[in-house]
Amino acid sequence: MRTTEQWLSEYGESHQNPFNKMVHWICVPSILFSLIGILWSIPAEPLQMFAPTAYKPFFNWATLALFLALLFYIRLSWVMAVGMFVICVAMIGGVYYLSSLTFAPLWAISVGIFVVAWIGQFYGHNVEGKKPSFIKDVQFLLIGPAWLLSFIYKKVGIKY
Repeated sequence: MRTTEQWLSEYGESHQNPFNKMVHWICVPSILFSLIGILWSIPAEPLQMFAPTAYKPFFNWATLALFLALLFYIRLSWVMAVGMFVICVAMIGGVYYLSSLTFAPLWAISVGIFVVAWIGQFYGHNVEGKKPSFIKDVQFLLIGPAWLLSFIYKKVGIKY
C-alpha cells in the first residue's frame, strides 16, 4: 500500500497550475458536499429500521458511504482520518440543514452543485493540460479532499 505522502505526491503531479489548484479548492469540497446530499436523498428505510428515532435521519446512504471512506482514511493516516471526520461532520450538518429548506429538493440542489463542480474540475484540468488523477486510479477521488487537508495541516504545523 502507498504511504500518505506517496498518494498526495502522485495526486499533486497533475495539480501544479495555480488556476487548477484554485479550482480544486472550490470544486473538491463542493463535489464532496453535493455527493453527500445526493446519497442523503436516497430512501434509506433498511438502514433506519433499528436506529433510535432521534438519529434516524443520520442513518442513510451518505453516512454509510462516509463511514466506508473513513476506513480508507484511517488506513492512510489516523491524523488525516480525524481531519476528514471533522470536515464530513460539518458537511453532514450543512446537508441536514439544506434538507430542511423547502425552496427545492435536496437531490436537485445537490445534482446541480455536482454537475457545476465537475465542469469546473474538468476545466481546471484542461488548463493544467493533464488528466484528472482518478482516471488512473479511482481511489484518487478520496485523495482529493485529503490533498487539500494536507495543505491546511502543513499551514498549522500538524504532521500527518
